[in-house]
Amino acid sequence: MTERVQKVTEGVQAAWSRSDGSLILRRTASSVGPGFPGMKRNGAVVAAVLLSAGVALLARPAPDPSALPLDRAALAARVREELAHSWRSYERYARGHDELKPVSRTAHDWHARPLLMTPVDSLDTLILAGLEAEALRAREQIAESLSFDADIEVKNFEITIRILGGLLSAYELTYDPRLLRLADDLGARLLPVFSSPTGMPYMYVNLKTGKTRGARSNPAEIGTLVLEFGTLSRLTGKPVYFVKAKNALVQLYRRRSPIGLVGEEIDVETGKWLSRASHVGGGIDSYYEYLWKCERLFGDAECGQMWTESRKALDAHLADEAPSGLWYGQVDMDTGKRTASEFGALHAFLPGVLAFGGDLDRARRLQDSCLKMWQLHGIEPELLDYRKMKVLDPAYPLRPEIIESAYCLYRATGDPRYLEMGRTFFEALVRRCRTDAGYTVLKSVVIGEKGDLMPSYFLAETLKYLYLLFAPAETLDYDRVVFNTEAHPFRRTQ
Repeated sequence: MTERVQKVTEGVQAAWSRSDGSLILRRTASSVGPGFPGMKRNGAVVAAVLLSAGVALLARPAPDPSALPLDRAALAARVREELAHSWRSYERYARGHDELKPVSRTAHDWHARPLLMTPVDSLDTLILAGLEAEALRAREQIAESLSFDADIEVKNFEITIRILGGLLSAYELTYDPRLLRLADDLGARLLPVFSSPTGMPYMYVNLKTGKTRGARSNPAEIGTLVLEFGTLSRLTGKPVYFVKAKNALVQLYRRRSPIGLVGEEIDVETGKWLSRASHVGGGIDSYYEYLWKCERLFGDAECGQMWTESRKALDAHLADEAPSGLWYGQVDMDTGKRTASEFGALHAFLPGVLAFGGDLDRARRLQDSCLKMWQLHGIEPELLDYRKMKVLDPAYPLRPEIIESAYCLYRATGDPRYLEMGRTFFEALVRRCRTDAGYTVLKSVVIGEKGDLMPSYFLAETLKYLYLLFAPAETLDYDRVVFNTEAHPFRRTQ
């Protein structure tokens, strides 16, 4: 009898090891019932053993998803489901507005008149993920309701990367002429920002009056326009868009320091630097990204040379070999003297750019460091002191950059460890940021406190890169497109 009971118990345990479902446990236990010799005679003993084993097994924690074999198709399907969940929550609680506040189930608008930030930013993601009905609804809402004839002041950088970029990408995916007309109208209304004495753009412009303000700007806001305006030039046949944006990029590059670095803030009227802190984080980040991507998208050799020289300066002065790994910190733009050992969520775009922009080894090592930042508290903080491995800003605003870099590295290497990274990121998002009405930012990754906002870029970037990482390669031909900094794919001209 003892041997028989042991076999029953082992059977239950073996079944549990194959599945975490109680239905499997019940089927296994019942299958040894009437047909098992001695069960009737010693039923009470066997039942007691089974009950004891079942209680012990049920007390085990659910299996760690990262310990299970990686199923790309299943993960792509899950990301698609979360995209649908996020989009439908927006439609239910914030339709007609810019963004959803998923905890309070209310809407958030950037301006007095909404500009449909989430529908425009999300449309190409919905299309690529095959959510056809949702994409059609978004496209019709944009075509029928979006107007830029509004007396509102907008931030040129954000409107360019999110709305202009979203309209252009969606047009190239659908060839809906209404989207291109909207993009052309918006581009014309943004052009006054380039009227400064240096040609570098002001930060703000009124869409109706063309009045500008905001001479105090930064490299990211100045240099992250050429992909969108250049694509608009190509599609409309109007060179002015590319000429203005490219000149702004060149004017900024010409003001780099003798050691090849740019600072954190500059006056676009005088061309004088207002902050000499140099790094690859917020305020500078996508300036470097667009130097390389300008060459890749348009075949622009001048941009390619500017990227090559800039990368050399970054490697020489910002790269920092710390006990925790390779990082890119902060220095004085003139002397190269290190001023801070800070790295954060926005900095994490750099491995992806390095992967295709000339240094795969550094890209791999830097992404490993980014993963350590993520694992410190189970999800990445906004800012970290990488020498002390101490969080400086605990927020997590649903950033996509670390996921983008994993996607780029997987495309560059085919190494499945980047798929594993993607699964780690996705599972953490579901566990920490999901709500019944979409996804929300975190105020603190340390204590897990939730905020109340689902930024449009969560659908445009975070979920898009996760989906493309797991989806079949033919979903999007990576070699034929270049993503803008908001993850909107533009078709290459070369």
